Amino acid sequence: MKRLGRKLLATGALAVSLILAGCGNDQGTQSTDKTVITVGTTPGMFADMVRDSVKPQLEAKGYTVKLIEFNDYVRPNMALADGDLDINIFQHKPYLDVFKGQRHLDLVEVFQVPTAPLGIYPGKLKSLADLKEGARISAPNDPSNFARAIVMLDELGWIKLKDGVNPILATKNDIAENPKGIELVELDAAQVPRSRSDVDFAIINGNYAIDAKIPLTDALFQEPSFAYVNWSAVKSKDIGAPWLKDVTDAYNSEAFKVYIAKIYPGFKLPAAWGNQP
Repeated sequence: MKRLGRKLLATGALAVSLILAGCGNDQGTQSTDKTVITVGTTPGMFADMVRDSVKPQLEAKGYTVKLIEFNDYVRPNMALADGDLDINIFQHKPYLDVFKGQRHLDLVEVFQVPTAPLGIYPGKLKSLADLKEGARISAPNDPSNFARAIVMLDELGWIKLKDGVNPILATKNDIAENPKGIELVELDAAQVPRSRSDVDFAIINGNYAIDAKIPLTDALFQEPSFAYVNWSAVKSKDIGAPWLKDVTDAYNSEAFKVYIAKIYPGFKLPAAWGNQP
């Protein structure tokens, strides 16, 4: 399982390299063919990143940036496919791959964005070293996030998954060894933060940790995999467009990195940024 993080690190870096290579030697000046960039995302941190850092950078290059916020995970991709958006930023690659595959959409990921990661947080026990026989650990009960949770426990060495298991599809049936007899308490993801007083550890999605006012830096361990770091997406015809290079540059700029470090400590950073804190 530890190889997954390294593989995705290389994949993420390669993806960004290909995007930049496809954009040629443009130095970030505005395309004469496009002056308005319409960005779609969900309310909260991703919208704030656009407003606070990305939009000002692009406006300084002469673009007008329109931000459209969606309260679901379906419309941002449909709006992109229909041409109502130029780019969206809200989803991880496994979700995008399934969504576009089911609907036969010509969408492609471009660059990763800082994302609140899944982490294991203290409950009754305050240190990973305190793990005991029969420990109770709460985890999200939906298939995608439960798979992430047990992969993280495998990374910690607390359980062992069967050889060859697809980490994105892992289920309880894929647990080959559970030497400590860990009891997994499956709850709705939004309920997991409130379970901490009843369990020894809690595996909490980053967004729900933020909603519960739990600092991400309180996590005792965060998933090392880059599989669930969110990506931007565009229509494939826009790969290589000068405006897309300018957006990519804004999201990978030093100004954006400084902003993220200040406002979003503890976030999982894009693989292309190199060493994680």
